[in-house]
Amino acid sequence: MSAIELRDVHKLWGPTKALDGITLAIAPASFCVLLGPSGCGKSTTLRIIAGLEAATSGSVFIGGRDVTQAAPAERGISMVFQNYALFPHLSVGENIGFGLSVRKVEKAEAARRIEQAAELLGLSALLARRPSQLSGGQQQRVALGRALVAQTKVCLMDEPLSNLDAQLRQEMRHELRELQQRLQLTVVYVTHDQAEAMSMADQVVLLNHGRIEQNAAPRELYARPASTFSARFIGTPAMNLLKLAQGRIAGSDVAPFSLAGRAGRAGGAAQLGIRPETVHLGGPVAATVASVEYLGADLVLRCAVGTETLTVRAEGQVNLAPGAAVQLGWTAEGEHFFDAGGRRTA
Repeated sequence: MSAIELRDVHKLWGPTKALDGITLAIAPASFCVLLGPSGCGKSTTLRIIAGLEAATSGSVFIGGRDVTQAAPAERGISMVFQNYALFPHLSVGENIGFGLSVRKVEKAEAARRIEQAAELLGLSALLARRPSQLSGGQQQRVALGRALVAQTKVCLMDEPLSNLDAQLRQEMRHELRELQQRLQLTVVYVTHDQAEAMSMADQVVLLNHGRIEQNAAPRELYARPASTFSARFIGTPAMNLLKLAQGRIAGSDVAPFSLAGRAGRAGGAAQLGIRPETVHLGGPVAATVASVEYLGADLVLRCAVGTETLTVRAEGQVNLAPGAAVQLGWTAEGEHFFDAGGRRTA
């Protein structure tokens, strides 16, 4: 049984389609990330699961129960928002336990849950402080603690780390994932950050214009993108997409390596995809360096091959300047093919 299931969910804002037939199953005790650019429908999907928005059509199931018409409080979920929404006049302990007081949980039980959540999150010594006396990371933990004390098995998170600096976001990603696994929570997590998705998720649901572009584990999403949108959205730098003309990279006589002896693999392909990290210096393809970006451990080269630009991620100690002539190579296994509509062919 799926912990959460959406069946053909549509959401209209007047004539605008926010969600266009979302069908999705999320396994119990898994970490599912809804990923995509602004306006793709990820937060709308989360709010429909939570009951904060009503679907125009379709059904929502949580734990096998149809909750499409149920109020948020009846769905057995907790939620962490981008805005921590902490009460400035309440202590950390009172903020964590606020929902319990609203639900009229007995004081002894509420105190036990607050203490347990504070210990899990490293907040035990901070229970008497006010939110203004906490760092951003500590405030995030308080918001998370408020969700944990509800003791639900489903936790929804809407870009909870976006207000933190880069280093703290990285630390909190590790902590969140560890906590989810320890408590066996089913987490649905919204983000536009592919690093968060790839580092934390069991399941990544990549959305584009209100539809699911690809639903897969992080490794599959990276290794076998289903479309050019998936290919470009996942990976840093993004995958190269090179136009093909008569079986050659446009403007050149370079043919994809995998065509040798396997001509059918690229049948109908209009674009060749190659990840920058699979391209190496030294090979049969002549190119000219157009620009260089030094990143310390890495050097990002943008090289002209025919009329196309090929991005290469090389080692940082490589010393090349714009205008340099280079030879490039890659393996046949690193080639991806897409048709004129942007869908994967091989």
